[in-house]
Amino acid sequence: MPASFGMTHKMTQESLSYRDAGVDMDAGDELVERIKPLARKTMREGVLAGIGGFGAMFEVPKRYKEPVLVSGTDGVGTKLKLAFELKRHATVGIDLVAMSVNDILVQGAEPLFFLDYFACGKLDVDTAADVVKGIAQGCEYSGCALIGGETAEMPGMYPDGEYDLAGFAVGVVEKSKIISGSTIVAGDVVLGLPSSGAHSNGYSLVRKIIARAKPDLNAVFDGEGTQTRTLADAIMAPTRIYVKPLLALMAALPVKGMAHITGGGLTENVPRVLPEGVKAVIEQSRWSRPKLFDWLQREGNVAESEMHRVFNCGIGMVVVVARENVVQALQLLNDAGEKAVEIGSIEPRADGEAQTIVR
Repeated sequence: MPASFGMTHKMTQESLSYRDAGVDMDAGDELVERIKPLARKTMREGVLAGIGGFGAMFEVPKRYKEPVLVSGTDGVGTKLKLAFELKRHATVGIDLVAMSVNDILVQGAEPLFFLDYFACGKLDVDTAADVVKGIAQGCEYSGCALIGGETAEMPGMYPDGEYDLAGFAVGVVEKSKIISGSTIVAGDVVLGLPSSGAHSNGYSLVRKIIARAKPDLNAVFDGEGTQTRTLADAIMAPTRIYVKPLLALMAALPVKGMAHITGGGLTENVPRVLPEGVKAVIEQSRWSRPKLFDWLQREGNVAESEMHRVFNCGIGMVVVVARENVVQALQLLNDAGEKAVEIGSIEPRADGEAQTIVR
């Protein structure tokens, strides 16, 4: 009797499905179908197999004689917390792509393809589609293909309405054209390309300042006429992608070094491309710092040195060229839509001296 009772009990239990466990496979299939046309718009030479397979395949363009693959990976960080609160999901995908493609760009690499990872507790197809639309836009801006990714629905791992993003880019550079900064010498010039705002760095501090200041994020913050922006617009402006103008610059003249200004600001990112015997001296007066950084500094009572360690303060990319190439470089960049400016110079460095001085 006990054995037959146990068997009867098991047979009368309700049949469970993956949906009962919190995973909606139909929603996942719907998202894939929405993603496919977005990914198709990013296709480029070299793609052999993209969205839908177990693995994406890419053939290195044959124009490279000694191709070196360069890869980078990143996320969007706590800027996502603001995206959740403000229900702004359409541009964080651009942020995601930008953080990786800008990083590999500084070594001279042409971005080839990008893959993303979207993780959530319960899949909201509309939200996920907005995010992936931004990822596809970022890939179009950088000329790389969105050839794969992963959507993970994991009940209990994330609060309702929240998700996490990660991604990686792979690029290629001719071995003889790798940009390492090794040719930088005293007398070279530092150029700065403007940022669109805080990009995707320092948002733990940004959120702390917002919590303290309690501002009206929907109030007009800057701009004029029909070009006004709210504070939320300024804070959530997507990271700029510098790929196309800088690839064109590298094709036209010798670029000695580049630095993507992310966490660590100018003071910690520029030294990563400098040889031991030199330093970069950067003059703040050479560019107009966006109003957002003044607001953050004032409302958070943030020290100037901390501002330059945490934020880009208006310069999202640094380029080092020889003095004789400055005029041509600025002309090329500005013709491409950049508002590049000369922000400093390379000087001899004494033992123990900082490698980047912002004054």
